[in-house]
Amino acid sequence: MFDKILIANRGEIACRVIKTAHKMGIRTVAVYSDADRGALHVTMADEAVHIGPPPAAQSYIVIDKIMAAIKATGAQAVHPGYGFLSENRNFAAALEAAGVVFIGPPSPAIEAMGDKITSKKLAMEAGVSTVPGYMGLIADADEAVKISGQIGYPVMIKASAGGGGKGMRIAWNEGEVAEGFQSSKNEAAASFGDDRIFIEKFVTQPRHIEIQVLADQHGNCVYLHERECSIQRRNQKVIEEAPSPFLDEATRKAMGEQACALAKAVGYTSAGTVEFIVDGSRNFYFLEMNTRLQVEHPVTELITGVDLVEQMIRVANGEPLPFKQEDLKIHGWAMESRLYAEDPYRNFLPSIGRLTRYRPPVEGRTKRGGVVRNDTGVYEGGEISMFYDPMIAKLCTWGPTRADAIEEMRLALDTFEVEGIGHNLPFCSAVMDHPRFASGNITTAFIAEEYEGGFTGATLDSSLLRRVAAAAAAMNRVAEIRRTRISGTMDNHTRRVGDDWVVTLQGISWPVTIKADPAGSTVVFEDGTDLRVESDWTPGQPLARLSVGGEPLVIKTAKVPMGFRMRLRGADLKVHVQSPRQKALAGLMLEKAPPDTSKYLLCPMPGLVVKIAVAEGEEVQEGQALATVEAMKMENILKAERKGVVKTIKASAGASLKVDDVIMEFE
Repeated sequence: MFDKILIANRGEIACRVIKTAHKMGIRTVAVYSDADRGALHVTMADEAVHIGPPPAAQSYIVIDKIMAAIKATGAQAVHPGYGFLSENRNFAAALEAAGVVFIGPPSPAIEAMGDKITSKKLAMEAGVSTVPGYMGLIADADEAVKISGQIGYPVMIKASAGGGGKGMRIAWNEGEVAEGFQSSKNEAAASFGDDRIFIEKFVTQPRHIEIQVLADQHGNCVYLHERECSIQRRNQKVIEEAPSPFLDEATRKAMGEQACALAKAVGYTSAGTVEFIVDGSRNFYFLEMNTRLQVEHPVTELITGVDLVEQMIRVANGEPLPFKQEDLKIHGWAMESRLYAEDPYRNFLPSIGRLTRYRPPVEGRTKRGGVVRNDTGVYEGGEISMFYDPMIAKLCTWGPTRADAIEEMRLALDTFEVEGIGHNLPFCSAVMDHPRFASGNITTAFIAEEYEGGFTGATLDSSLLRRVAAAAAAMNRVAEIRRTRISGTMDNHTRRVGDDWVVTLQGISWPVTIKADPAGSTVVFEDGTDLRVESDWTPGQPLARLSVGGEPLVIKTAKVPMGFRMRLRGADLKVHVQSPRQKALAGLMLEKAPPDTSKYLLCPMPGLVVKIAVAEGEEVQEGQALATVEAMKMENILKAERKGVVKTIKASAGASLKVDDVIMEFE
């Protein structure tokens, strides 16, 4: 077995590989850029080597710098993680030439299957059903428009060397192809150092289901069942689960056997993933093969008990697989929520900054008999950089059934504390509570269809609202007792805390009476029903763990005038707890109107201005592109919300802007 391996990656996947390597008694080497000098993967590794400036094109994907780090540390093998150089055949070939083991497939297999154009051609030659498309290289936007017309709209513009949603666009007409082609090329070049683009038919109402394969150097190949990855936004996976709620055993077997046949045809070894589009009749079509470890691999590990990273290392060491296909059963259900540094309330735009609070839920067995796992690469006080992918953690849960896994995820998301940046935890919570998701009736269009106008927060149902109202009333009583004791010490008397309150949230007011005892409070509503509230919460704690009506309830909470800010299940609530007199007087107060910013184009995220598409004095139409801003390797085209005339332009290409910096003003 290897004594030392180098991880040619960063963030959570580097930390994930280090954990398994240490479990196996293998020393590890991390590499890092200037931006990652204090990163978690650097502190976890046994050694660390600096490889350059923050941009990946000057550090993490420079083969010569990685090779120099290998030579300097004497690493015998390299695990590439995902992204960066993980599917770069030149990197794999360079390692082979240097006598260093690549913990992944051989370079010919990467060349054959890692390139999406080549892999689709090989799949077609092997008789595998594929999605219609144009497999050749596309020179420019005009050719892209012509090809798209021949295929038929809608089409998918994709980076040949891509993954993780980078360099991908769905185009519904000629204008969107012309506009999206260059942005896709730019993103592909920035993320992978390869700007080749191809186009294929976009199948409407599809499910994205992938098969995990594992092959050794002795001719053995198995599939570890499937993952459902249909909950996507901008072609970027957000929620994954294993197994799929849609497949039957016959379809699962057929897809798995086809995936293994494809892997064997190209001499594949190590872990890999064959991705399929599956229609409503369970017909499946080959999309591509990812010749690496997938981001969502933990859900497969949770339902099979197989450590995929360990098996990758053992396969690279020449060991045969320790199991056969019949040994790989499905045990229970697993969910994964990707925590992104994206603000769901601002159309999921990237968010950067310092993590002022980062407290994941406790990993391991839960009181309900499930499992919580959190793969992460950050820590409290760390910085989220604009230079890399916005995913900072993968929260996973397991339960005996799909419903159990979802409930475990609901509680885990409510327990996860993240402050200092915008993040998508509220959105993930809202998805878990969505009736359509709970039913398993999902497609890759789920987010676009269910959140067409964007995400503005979840609306809690009446039953959950009553539980939150009861919790707020009981918590307010605890806060009021503490406040009166403090003031009582000063005034030499203690004011009695009242029993009657009015709790207002989500536009509903609940008059309640609190009957307290040493173990908790019974909150009685106006209709005579009551809820028992028990908790050890004390004022100032940002996370309240309660039992309300005999069921657990976890609320992120902060004090505001006359109440609390409470966050749970995707909702962000301002909860007022007032005496009847305070409630009556509050109704007489005027609300302050927000400032009018309609005459300005504001930068929606911290980023770099790539292009200003209009000039001062120009009349623009609704939907016209105004500027392009790049953040976290993604180009964001800002468009006019209505017709107008550009009065002044405040920013130019190359400018680095903060959130809400003015880009241009309209007349």
